Amino acid sequence: MANKIWVFQALLLLQYHLVVAMGEVQEKAESATPVTTFSPPEGNTTFLGGTTWCVASAGASQGDLQNALDWACGLGMADCSAIQEGGACYEPDTLLSHASYAFNSYFQQNGNSDIACNFGGTATVTSRDPSFGSCRYTAAGPVASSSASLFNFCRVWWELFGFLMLLFYLKHS
Repeated sequence: MANKIWVFQALLLLQYHLVVAMGEVQEKAESATPVTTFSPPEGNTTFLGGTTWCVASAGASQGDLQNALDWACGLGMADCSAIQEGGACYEPDTLLSHASYAFNSYFQQNGNSDIACNFGGTATVTSRDPSFGSCRYTAAGPVASSSASLFNFCRVWWELFGFLMLLFYLKHS
């Protein structure tokens, strides 16, 4: 009975390893897919090792953009102070520019996930820094957090544990 448990655990570990490996391959494939964006007003093309921003889609309707901007600065609690009159990002005084700033503020505060950059389909994630002049869009930068390091440590530990358990099973069967 004990041998069956060891085999089951080894198979679970193998499955875990394959799922993690497939996730990494999928992440790399998705990160290589270019995204066409129209970041206001001109934006520069600096790519900072995985840093992403959220900007308004140029093709979105004015009504949808206004509703999404109102939500982001209201219930979404984005920091919209820079797009208020006299703020560093007030000019150009366009709905697209203001919405982009607000969307990015919300996106950065809420984990930089695709879901945090949707706004009813009026926004898109970009690797192109939309900052311009004295208007600086916040960016979290590449994720190299302690939680990611802890995840990698645990993954390596589990792989080693599984390998040792497999050796133990083979020796005692």
